[in-house]
Amino acid sequence: MRILRTRPILVLLLANALVLAGQTRWFTRDDVEYSIELPSPAWQVVSRVDVHDHHEFINGNDPLNGYLRLRKILVDQPTSASELFRRDEKWELQHLRGYVVCSECDGIAFKGRLSGAVFSYEYVSEGRAMLGRIYYLQLNQRTFYSLRFTVAREKLQAAGGQMDLIARSFHLK
Repeated sequence: MRILRTRPILVLLLANALVLAGQTRWFTRDDVEYSIELPSPAWQVVSRVDVHDHHEFINGNDPLNGYLRLRKILVDQPTSASELFRRDEKWELQHLRGYVVCSECDGIAFKGRLSGAVFSYEYVSEGRAMLGRIYYLQLNQRTFYSLRFTVAREKLQAAGGQMDLIARSFHLK
């Protein structure tokens, strides 16, 4: 008798999981060499042009909900994710207002379709506490991709798992 009562609950849970899974979508374009899975329709592609056309991603219509920049990094000699982070920290991150050095300065090992390390830091933007998270995904000793997420600290609870999902899904076509 108990089994019969729990079946409707299991069916509802399975249906909810299928609906949530159906909301993800893949981003890929002919002009990029990678694909990523976006965890919900709220994640939108935005183009930013400097020297090159870059595809960046925003969660909803507010970067405080989550913002992602992807970059390919080529280095002259073999290096590690920790060395890349220290370089980025020295030349970029330390200049952010209210920058707080990451607690895991050697990074935390990360495994997805590509392996690497993830680093977190805090800073202030327009009076709001922000969190940054950089995933350095390694192709070989001289080639990395960085996935740079920023989010308002109070929105991290909702966005943290989405960042990991996107980083785990990253792969070359």
